[in-house]
Amino acid sequence: MLSASLLRFATRRRARAAGPRTGEAGFTLVEILVVITIIGLIMGLVGPRVLNYLSESKVKAATIQIESLAGALDLYFLDNGRYPTSAQGLDALVQRPGGASAWNGPYLKGNGVPLDPWGHAYVYRSPADRAPYEITSYGADGQEGGAGLAADIKSTEIGAVKKAERR
Repeated sequence: MLSASLLRFATRRRARAAGPRTGEAGFTLVEILVVITIIGLIMGLVGPRVLNYLSESKVKAATIQIESLAGALDLYFLDNGRYPTSAQGLDALVQRPGGASAWNGPYLKGNGVPLDPWGHAYVYRSPADRAPYEITSYGADGQEGGAGLAADIKSTEIGAVKKAERR
């Protein structure tokens, strides 16, 4: 008899600990799917615009870096009376090249010549076709030519060497 009453007591206690089953808090599968669909629609409309702004900002960053490199090349010219050759490259702005006795560098801050915003090295030519030098970023694709985001960005086209052309 004692064991039967203990068994009933234990059963009632377990039922109370589990709590009532009605009115549980949570989201239904339909509610979750609706929220995911709304988030997907927002990302579909806003995402391309944000990515376009990011791509345009890389082009602007490359233009600013090319203008900065052009300024460093002008300082090199003032000290040495000439621009670095194509063989010396932009590294002449960071390390003294052979034959540059009046070199007063480094002309760039940092450890070396920066890469373009897409992670490629800038291409330097001196002399260029219609300017004393030309600095080029090949754009997003890293290859010569291209259109849109893959278009080349050249110092001669952005006006970075207008000062040098006057000399």
